Amino acid sequence: MKAGKFITSILLVAIASFLGYLFTNQAVKDWYPTLLKPELNPPSWIFGPVWSVLYLMMGIALYLVRIKPANTGVKIAIVFFYIQLALNVLWSYSFFMLHSPHLGLLNIIVLWVMIIITVFLFFGQSKIAGWLLIPYLLWVSFASYLNFSIWFLN
Repeated sequence: MKAGKFITSILLVAIASFLGYLFTNQAVKDWYPTLLKPELNPPSWIFGPVWSVLYLMMGIALYLVRIKPANTGVKIAIVFFYIQLALNVLWSYSFFMLHSPHLGLLNIIVLWVMIIITVFLFFGQSKIAGWLLIPYLLWVSFASYLNFSIWFLN
C-alpha cells in the first residue's frame, strides 16, 4: 500500500513536471532569450536541475502526507497540494506558452499564496513534509521576483 502511494505521489508530480517542460521547451529556445532579464537571472542550465530536485522533494512531501491516517486535515492538505501543483503547471503555460509575463505574474502570485498555505497544512501533518516544501517556496519566491522583473523590463 505504501509503495503504491509513493509511486503515485512521485508520478503525479513527474506528470506536472513533464507538462511544464512541454509548455516551456520551445519558448526557452526562441522567445525567452529575446526578453530583457534582471541581473540576478541565473543561467538557463540551472533551471532543469533545480526544478528536478524540487519536484522530487514535492513528491516525497506528498507521499508523507498521503500515508497519514485519513482525516479532514490530511484531505485538505492534499487538496491544496493539488491546487498549487495545477497552478505550477498553469504558470508554465501562461508565461512561456502564451508568452505572457503579465499572466505569469498574476498566476505566480496566486501560486505563491497556495504554496504558503500548503506548507502550513503539510507541517500540520508531517514536519518533514513541511520542510521538504520550503525550498520550493523559496524558489518560487525567487521566480516571482524574476517574473515581475521580466514583466517590468519588457
